[in-house]
Amino acid sequence: MTDDDRVFKALADPSRRFLLDLLFTRDGRTLTELESELEMTRFGVAKHLRVLEEAGLVVVRRSGREKLHFLNPIPIRQIHDRWIDKFTEQHVTALIDLKNTLEES
Repeated sequence: MTDDDRVFKALADPSRRFLLDLLFTRDGRTLTELESELEMTRFGVAKHLRVLEEAGLVVVRRSGREKLHFLNPIPIRQIHDRWIDKFTEQHVTALIDLKNTLEES
């Protein structure tokens, strides 16, 4: 499985996207904090976090006895640059060309 496949798989699940949203709002949360925001077992949240970590979207750092979870936005940006940017560039260029043509008229 490639890195892109792992990221797409991780982002495919709404619970994992919600966890990323929580970490975007406030980084450095414990499993207990994240679990309190979802209606699922601690084991289920830990499993989702493991998928996010394997995709590189979440980084875990130990602080004493706690594991803190942090959002890593770089894989999402790489997906954006590779898969989204190249498709929107033509449209933006066409709109700029249209704008310039209309302003010249």
